Amino acid sequence: MKNTPLSNRSGRADDEPRHLSIVPDFLAQADGSVLICCGNTKVICTATIDENVPGFLKDQGRGWVTAEYGMLPASANGRMRREAVAGKQSGRTQEIQRLIGRSLRAVVDLEKLGSRQILIDCDVIQADGGTRTASISGAYVALALAVRKLLEKGLISENPIREAVAAISVGMIDGNLLLDLDYPEDSSCDADINVVMTASQQLVEIQGTAEGATFSIGQLNDLITLAQKGIKQILAAQQQALAEN
Repeated sequence: MKNTPLSNRSGRADDEPRHLSIVPDFLAQADGSVLICCGNTKVICTATIDENVPGFLKDQGRGWVTAEYGMLPASANGRMRREAVAGKQSGRTQEIQRLIGRSLRAVVDLEKLGSRQILIDCDVIQADGGTRTASISGAYVALALAVRKLLEKGLISENPIREAVAAISVGMIDGNLLLDLDYPEDSSCDADINVVMTASQQLVEIQGTAEGATFSIGQLNDLITLAQKGIKQILAAQQQALAEN
């Protein structure tokens, strides 16, 4: 790992995440909602309680958590065509929403949730890198708010959420390890990794690839350790957002 910091991170150190804010109850109608901002990346995450389950879970006595993800037309440079107009979701969209769903189900006891599902929607209103990781971190808070309503209404007797979950990106540029990549960094990095981790520091998923150069097992371990540092800060922000609500 090189010690020479990059000079184009808008004043951030290599191991410093972007400014993070989580605004709970951002939308009045949703069972749970947040606006999460990671630097210039902004995502609205909502949770909707549905007293039905998918067909494959019928009469099994347990629930489900699933997610949908999308980017608004003006969320990135140049207008993006709505996928609904195109008539199908892109492979990227399907991959991301499955990742969000997997990440949340990893920390939920589906039997305690009962025969219902919670639908998560993550809508990117501004993209500057890390939209999938921001979506996971924000979706957890929206999910927790929806579960709180189920508990308050007496629809469930125990909290089905075992622990918190959050995600962040890390990468490598010219041997420098960077935390929480923005779009220019993400598009030019030699290695790009997304890390999903629980509050007990258990890994849920690692998505990593060599973009411009290969990386060693030692560098991978260093990148995961760097991600762990950033995720601890996100977990603290999640906890604060829920405590203030």
